[in-house]
Amino acid sequence: MPVPPREKVVELVSDLIRHQGFDLEDVTVSQAGSRSVVRIMVDSDAGLGLDSVADLSRLISERLDAVTEFGETPYTLEVTSPGVDRPLTEPRHWRRARGRKVRVDLADEKVVGRIGALGEGAVALVVPAKGGPVVREIPLADVVKAVVQVEFSPPNAAELELAGGVADGRVAAGEPGETDLGGTDDDTDDEIHVEG
Repeated sequence: MPVPPREKVVELVSDLIRHQGFDLEDVTVSQAGSRSVVRIMVDSDAGLGLDSVADLSRLISERLDAVTEFGETPYTLEVTSPGVDRPLTEPRHWRRARGRKVRVDLADEKVVGRIGALGEGAVALVVPAKGGPVVREIPLADVVKAVVQVEFSPPNAAELELAGGVADGRVAAGEPGETDLGGTDDDTDDEIHVEG
């Protein structure tokens, strides 16, 4: 049996995920030997806890199992949260990453700073300067690429204060619990696997 098409999986699960209070960030479907691997990436403003992952995994698995067009092909379902290498492409990504260090590629320069408040069409970026950090407004339309940077120590207190702190439901870099779902600062995703 063929791997279920990505578009069909998106069609089947997007309303279910939204109804549970989460955003569907990505779906990938691949073949791994005789099994299909269906990876569903979700997030929310409050992050993603293990209980939520377990509940979503069960609901999504039930939905996929009820569809006969995939046949009897075994599959592995992975429900996960975005890792730090996920590009910031939507305003909600910027809002959820407030307080995190980011590298922003603009057309003519690269800027590294700490994400502050998201405004109408722009984000405040706290950047280092002589005499201490300052806030620079970056229009979202000017962003070519933006990726959160891995931090192994706690953020600079002055930068974090100017940024407005860490987004609610998220954990600051260098703090205990940052490897839990919803506030990961490593490059591996926590996930739950369901065999179907």
